[in-house]
Amino acid sequence: MKYLFFLFFLFSAVTLPAFGASHPEYSGIEDPIEYVLEFDENFFIIPYQVNSDVIAMAIDPKLTSLLIALENTSDSVFTIDLEHELIRAQNNEFAILVNGAEVDYEVVSDGDSSTLSFFVPAFTEEVEIIGTHVIPEFPLGAIMGFIILISIILVISRAKKPIFRL
Repeated sequence: MKYLFFLFFLFSAVTLPAFGASHPEYSGIEDPIEYVLEFDENFFIIPYQVNSDVIAMAIDPKLTSLLIALENTSDSVFTIDLEHELIRAQNNEFAILVNGAEVDYEVVSDGDSSTLSFFVPAFTEEVEIIGTHVIPEFPLGAIMGFIILISIILVISRAKKPIFRL
């Protein structure tokens, strides 16, 4: 028993710091500008940094993407921090389109968010960040519908008198 406890303690001491440590090169976005995105009565604060004016941001659930409208853009690096609750991609494999053309990007991810960095040339008007999941992944209405449906089935199946006969 003591041997198993020792192995568990040793395993915990070796692996837990790896889960709690942040990326050593990542220190966040310096002097971020914050955009407050409202979607389905939820508010998301999106910190970003770019040499441009952000006109609007919007979620497109059908395309699983975040759309960003820009103006007065000059050559710069666009850095944006996106919560996983808002948008995420399997294996951090996002697709980023700048004026309709796919661009290379760098991503640093932790447990709560992903920070994306990519180049935007002068006169860029639209950026689209495509993930695999965006909010709402599973709407509350669907959950309530399933709960009601299962409750009805349970009530009918528990009834003493059979309703359906073959």
